[in-house]
Amino acid sequence: MATAVSSTQHLLSAAEYAQLPDRGIPTELVRGRVVEMNVPAPRHGEICANITTLINPYVRGKGMGRIVSNDGGILTERDPDTVRGGDVAYYSYVRVPHGPLPAGYLDVVPELVFGVRSPTERWSRLITKAGEYLEAGVLVVCLLDQVSETVQVYRADELPRTLHADDELHLPDVLGDLRIPVGRFFE
Repeated sequence: MATAVSSTQHLLSAAEYAQLPDRGIPTELVRGRVVEMNVPAPRHGEICANITTLINPYVRGKGMGRIVSNDGGILTERDPDTVRGGDVAYYSYVRVPHGPLPAGYLDVVPELVFGVRSPTERWSRLITKAGEYLEAGVLVVCLLDQVSETVQVYRADELPRTLHADDELHLPDVLGDLRIPVGRFFE
């Protein structure tokens, strides 16, 4: 269950949020307010690891970009600032040049964000986050559901597509000719 800080506190910027001490509780910054989140179960992490394992060798091998995982902060809104933790994200070298990532949150968003739905997580919350990513300039958001073993693919100007285990995830405008059978994300 997410809880926001008191409404009497001033709204934090992304830079202020980045400087907060780690209290051992996962959080996001939503319109300037720190929101606590539950720690996901191991299955969630396994699916995130599968995403990374399936995509990272391809994008690195082709010299296309990098994969960021483990809720790497993505700045989706300014004034007040929102920093969301994408489960897995792909940044091309066009958006973020080759080399070590700079400290702090990036001023650009990734081309692709994956979110993994935990069984108790509400779809409405995930869809809201997907909308924030798309509004910020992310090209594609993929929401993976571990219960139905499906992937919902969101783009800014299209209706979402639902892919099932026997379908392939193919995003030629973002990941070139990479094709991944959806079922592999859930192995």
